[in-house]
This record gives sequence, structure tokens and C-alpha cells, in this order.
Amino acid sequence: MTSASNMQTVQYTHTGKGHDDTEAFERERQLRIDALGKNKALRAQSIQWIADASRQKYSHHFSWMGLPIIQFPQDIVAIQEIIWRTRPDLIIETGVARGGSLAFHASMLELLGEDGIVCGIDVDIRPHNRRAIEKHPTFKRIRLIEGSSTDSHVVSAVEQLASDRNHIMVVLDSNHTHDHVLRELELYARFVTRGQYLIVLDTIIDDLPAGYFSDRPWDVGNNPKTAVQEFLRDNPRFEIDREFENKLLITAAPGGYLRCIAG
Repeated sequence: MTSASNMQTVQYTHTGKGHDDTEAFERERQLRIDALGKNKALRAQSIQWIADASRQKYSHHFSWMGLPIIQFPQDIVAIQEIIWRTRPDLIIETGVARGGSLAFHASMLELLGEDGIVCGIDVDIRPHNRRAIEKHPTFKRIRLIEGSSTDSHVVSAVEQLASDRNHIMVVLDSNHTHDHVLRELELYARFVTRGQYLIVLDTIIDDLPAGYFSDRPWDVGNNPKTAVQEFLRDNPRFEIDREFENKLLITAAPGGYLRCIAG
């Protein structure tokens, strides 16, 4: 259990009915998030929880507007915050699976009320998944590209979609090996515009026990987090936004929320 002494105590004065305490609320929230980020015991408990829950395919248990989303709910909330704040007009996502994340992104863009679209890329969009996506109410904002995210013709198709867009966000969630994710980073980071995010999911693989994914080609030392670390050494346009992993604790993307800080 986490003792109260590990948490920073924060208090502010409420002066009565009608008082606007927004600034004090935000200060308190940020202090508590910072304290969570420094709580090593709680972070270790969170990783252990992820390891235990993921053995039951925890991320497969949720859907967005009827389509399986295959994400942690905590990361869905974080990405919602990012989309609402940064207002992208194009979201590029590698890895379509069953389409829930495409529907999620498209529904957020619908709420923004502009002309934003989502580009979903997958090496194999299975017919039943394609049908479900195409019948979905959010499909008017979705563009599907079938093929490897690292193939030149796929990147060319994305370039065409991005040519008239000004605020571009990227989410990488396909093959999780170091080499593949690094190549995706090299190809897709250039699309991300200043102030937007490049989100690399499943960096948690590097924090789980070696051999955890015995049936997959990725493991500790060969995964999205190691690719991000190599990518950042030569790409000063991006920095890790630690606020998200600090406040989520339960996240598939520790160190994977990258903010573009330069044009």
C-alpha cells in the first residue's frame, strides 16, 4: 500500500459560494501529478498490475461506439485530452485492428466540428473489420490504407492526405519490434506539426518481465520504447511529455507521449 507520507499534501483556501477557484484547482492538480510521478513504489505497483491484468488481455475488454478499441481506458482518456486541446485536422494511425480507435479519433474530430479526418493504416484489414468500420457512423471521417506502414506507396498516399492539413497528429500502434517502430518514427515524425503529438503505444513492453510476450517477436530490449529512445537522440523536434504517464500510472505508453516542440 502507498502511505500518505509519500503523497504531497496540498491545500488551498475556498472563500465561499461563487468564488472562482480554477487556478487553485489547477495548481493542486499539477502538484499531485508531480508527486505521483515521483512515487516509485506506486509506479512499480502499477506495472505489476498491468502485467497481471494483461495476462487476461485486459485491453481487449473495451469498445468505442460498438467497435473493439483494444486500448487501456486510461490512455483513451489521455488521448481525448490531447485531441481536445491541440485540435488536429488529421490523425494518422498505424494499426487498425478492429477499428475502435479509428472510431474514437473520428468521433473526437466530429466533436471539434471542423473538417478533420483520420487515416488508418494496416498491413491486413480483414474483410469483417472493414465492413464494420465502413458501416460505422464515424466512417465519413475515416480513410483506410491497406499495406505496410513502412512501404513507400503507403507513405506516398499519406503524403497526399497530409498535403492540405495544418495540424497533424500521429499514433503508432502496429508491429512493436524496435526496427519497425524506429522506421515508422523516421517516416511519420515529419508529418507531425508543432504543438501536436506523436504517440507511440506499447512502450510498456520494455517494463514487463523478459519473455512476457513469448509468442511475439518483441521483448525487453526490442520494442517501441527502445525505438523511441534511439529516435529521440537525433530528433530534437520532440520531447517526452511525462505528465501523462505520471497521472495515468496505468498506461501502455510510458515515455511514449511525444510532443512536437519545433516546426
